[in-house]
Amino acid sequence: LTNVQPTVNDNSPDWIPIHEAQEVAASTNKLIFVDVFEIGCKYCRAMDREVFPDSTVRQVMDANYIPVRIDGNSPEVIQFNGQEIPSKEFAQSKGAYVFPTSLILDANGNVIKKKTGYMGVDEFRQFLYQ
Repeated sequence: LTNVQPTVNDNSPDWIPIHEAQEVAASTNKLIFVDVFEIGCKYCRAMDREVFPDSTVRQVMDANYIPVRIDGNSPEVIQFNGQEIPSKEFAQSKGAYVFPTSLILDANGNVIKKKTGYMGVDEFRQFLYQ
């Protein structure tokens, strides 16, 4: 079950592992957007269907962010800041206890902005604009 991912629309961002995102962010000056989700979360699926594939959202994401998706309730091990930690532990360390949680991080993994819960297209775009 560790490879189970939420529904992905054809126009969804190209999600990459967080350790790769940190490398790209460091070399491109982009920020990291992290979608912290949970399998079975209906609001997470709604964002997958309605928000992430939206062309206006994609324009902002592609221009300014490296997209990462992490299962906030999984024991799956990820690499973050050069260390291996369970996804759930990463999520909790960033204050993500409710799903979905949207995080904006710098290349070092510091939280710049955080919002929990479902956001529609307009609200999510505003979140991305900081």
